[in-house]
Amino acid sequence: MKNYLRLLSYARPLGNFVVPFLITSLLASIFGVLNFTLLTPILNVLFDQVDAKEMNEMLSPGQGFSVIKEFNFYFAKFLSQHGKQGALLFVCGVLAVTIILSNIFKYLSVRLLERFKSNMVANLRQEVFNKAVQLHLGFFSNERKGNLISRIVTDVQEVENSIANTFSAATKEVFLFLSFIYALFAISWNLTLFALLVIPISGIFISTLVKKMRHNAGEAQQRLSNLISLMDEVFGGMRVVKGFVAEAFVTDKFREENQGYRKSIFSLAARREMASPFSEIMGVFVVIGILLYGGSLILSNDSSLDASEFMAYIAIFSQVMRPAKDISNAFSSAQRGLASGERVLNLIDSESLIKNAPDAVEIHEFKKEVAFSGVNFSYDENIQVLKDINFTIPKGKTIALVGSSGGGKSTVADLVPRFYDPTGGEILIDGINLKKVSQQSLRNIMGIVTQEAVLFNDTIFNNIAFGKNVSEAEVTRAASIANAHDFIMQQADGYQTVIGDRGTKLSGGQRQRLSIARAILQNPPLLILDEATSALDTESEKLVQDALTNLMKNRTTLVIAHRLSTIQNADEILVIHKGEVIERGTHEDLLKIPDGFYKKLSLMQTL
Repeated sequence: MKNYLRLLSYARPLGNFVVPFLITSLLASIFGVLNFTLLTPILNVLFDQVDAKEMNEMLSPGQGFSVIKEFNFYFAKFLSQHGKQGALLFVCGVLAVTIILSNIFKYLSVRLLERFKSNMVANLRQEVFNKAVQLHLGFFSNERKGNLISRIVTDVQEVENSIANTFSAATKEVFLFLSFIYALFAISWNLTLFALLVIPISGIFISTLVKKMRHNAGEAQQRLSNLISLMDEVFGGMRVVKGFVAEAFVTDKFREENQGYRKSIFSLAARREMASPFSEIMGVFVVIGILLYGGSLILSNDSSLDASEFMAYIAIFSQVMRPAKDISNAFSSAQRGLASGERVLNLIDSESLIKNAPDAVEIHEFKKEVAFSGVNFSYDENIQVLKDINFTIPKGKTIALVGSSGGGKSTVADLVPRFYDPTGGEILIDGINLKKVSQQSLRNIMGIVTQEAVLFNDTIFNNIAFGKNVSEAEVTRAASIANAHDFIMQQADGYQTVIGDRGTKLSGGQRQRLSIARAILQNPPLLILDEATSALDTESEKLVQDALTNLMKNRTTLVIAHRLSTIQNADEILVIHKGEVIERGTHEDLLKIPDGFYKKLSLMQTL
């Protein structure tokens, strides 16, 4: 119930919706029930069941006010003044008005409900996306993208389809149900008490179904997340799938998940749909019981009801099962929405491990140095990635990290912009611990170029200007410095060319030069280059290296490189092996170390 109310709260402001919705739903229910209460006077007129005594009772002033009393008064007045034809005309006119009003208020309540649903879903989806974007980078390393997309798209959609509809059933249908019950009690309280025996029986059965459905719903949504994740991975890696002739393999994986999803959905639907026929069967048996019980009382003249009232009672009772069944179905269907809602709320409640300190410092420039002091890091308790790392990146200098793959070079680079926090030691920027610096201000003074150029399915202009409001001249200048302007102008629409998903319409070198142009536009004093040329051919590497040289002018740079030729002019080179700095110095100094690790790497690359 707590999660249910929390999900509803995303339709804020609730006050603008709840009160009008309750009023229109209540009025729609009242006028809807009045349609059936008019059956009694119509039948009395048609079958000549109103005698002089009843006329006098209806025309005499009654104690208090009720709709039925007032209606009976005017009905009797019309009958006495205009005869049966006039009374019939009066009843039919009132019936037409109540039907019109009932449907007007029904439409208004549905319109309000749709606004409520759209607000709730939009706000909830925005909240989930906002939360996901704010989470630390390690969260995305552990989560599959498809699972996150599933929560934002399909799970939120399930909340709309199930939770919001349940709210409608819990208000509008309950009003209608209670209005019918009130009318039934007004006609015959003893018959109504007999009829209501079905409710506890149905409630026990449906509550048992609901418990089992919750498990099926959770499993179904997890299976759907797995399907979306698998599709994202396969479509994103189609070149590898085709290259390794793995179509059958990925098809079998998809079939396995798809069949699991099918079974979960079928089990959920089978239990959900069981509620409706059960309620209907129970309702029919109750109607049969009322016919036998009430009919025998009338036939034996032991009942205060006459034939027309009994027929009206049966007609109203036949309608009371519809809102009862809708309420039952809504709460059965809500289980899938609740399971989805729990997955969504779990993501919203996820805590980012990288947070700004309450008294975080805003920095706007890089003045002196970045210093690693006794830094240790591990992704989990069992595997230590970095051990006692100590070095300094002075302003205006270039520091290079080299070593074998998996040695911890990229982890060192990820610690500088606080994608992760060290598990031991500290990192200082201009003497301030990074944990005391606001993340936004820290990253604003940095430019990052990675091995894989991360581009978006947008125009070249928007990819370079990413997140910034800049002029075309500024973008063109950044592209020129990155050696990208010439190939951009050769594209069909120049800077307005859409480059496809992840920039697939461009070559690797072209994509990398766009990412360098993006970094140049930010004009950061501190650069992090993570193997920016390692995935390129020789020609592209030279163009990109020239662009990087332009980018690195008058800037402080931390470079990670596999190709030692690209970092020979670095002010200091750190050799990192198995999470430790085992050698350090300039290119010439490291080559002089007998049997040195750097020297071995250099010899292997010159062979």
